[in-house]
Amino acid sequence: VDKDALDTQVKDRKIKEAAEKARDEELANEMKQNDKIMCMLEERQKNDIRNINKAISEFQKNFQKPETRREFDLSDPQALKKDRPARLSDNDPRCTVSGLQKFMGEDLNYDQRMKFQKEQLREWSLQQQRDWKNALADQKFADHLYDKSRIELDQKTMEQQRKEEESRRAVCAATKDFNRTQAAELAERKKLEKYQKMKDDMDEISSLLQGNLLSENPEQAVSSFGRHRVITDRWKGMNQDQLMAIRYSQQQQVLEKLRLKDEERRRDAEWDRQSIQAARAQLVLERHQQRQNRERRQVLDNINAELSQEQKSKNIYLKEEAYSNFPTGQYYAQFNTTSR
Repeated sequence: VDKDALDTQVKDRKIKEAAEKARDEELANEMKQNDKIMCMLEERQKNDIRNINKAISEFQKNFQKPETRREFDLSDPQALKKDRPARLSDNDPRCTVSGLQKFMGEDLNYDQRMKFQKEQLREWSLQQQRDWKNALADQKFADHLYDKSRIELDQKTMEQQRKEEESRRAVCAATKDFNRTQAAELAERKKLEKYQKMKDDMDEISSLLQGNLLSENPEQAVSSFGRHRVITDRWKGMNQDQLMAIRYSQQQQVLEKLRLKDEERRRDAEWDRQSIQAARAQLVLERHQQRQNRERRQVLDNINAELSQEQKSKNIYLKEEAYSNFPTGQYYAQFNTTSR
């Protein structure tokens, strides 16, 4: 096994994992920053919408009251309470033509009416100018608040970006220092491993030269489980006594096998003899049974012949004597002679 290559692969994988981890952390920080910016923008948009709606509500509450509408008198819920009689005096301005209270040419309140209308127009114009000025002031104040909040948000965003850039620089510097330290440790480790490998090789060569394998010591093949067992990778072969013992054992096995074959042959011959005797006895028994079956069949045939003869005699007797008296017409005329 190439340990150096494996160690190099492990170190490369660690360096790669560290770089991927740093990149993932950078991406995560960037995503967090983007989320913060989006949240701040959404919050600013919500605040702007809330402020605009609030300003609109305040404007409608203060400057667009229902009482200031021209057609409010048509839908005033207090109209009946505020209503007056059809005519209070001759100078009542509510005396219209359709009421037949005043007639053409009798415009006695013309000057007062014109003065009142001019004053009313003047009040309406001033009120509209005041409403317009207030609306402009509210819009200017809302724009000022919006610009101020936007500037603050931009400053926060720039500050966050600056901190993120500093964090990224710190991560890059730490990664460089880590890589430099890892490279130094790797070089030192390779140097120590090379020295250790050379030392292990010298020890192995010395052990092989002085060991039992090259010296062919026969005791090296003896197993720790007993002298009758050997270690195969150290065994150099059997001696003459072991070979003679094996040959003697083989001869004894051959003689034992011949004896077993002879016993098996005698046993097979005995089985054959017993099988032949059993077959002969079975043949004699079958012939005896066949002879008994023929005798029983002959007796049964004789009995059947006698029964057949008796049946024929009985039929002749019944036909000629028992059933010879046939009924006449007088016998049949005695039936159905009454209404019952």
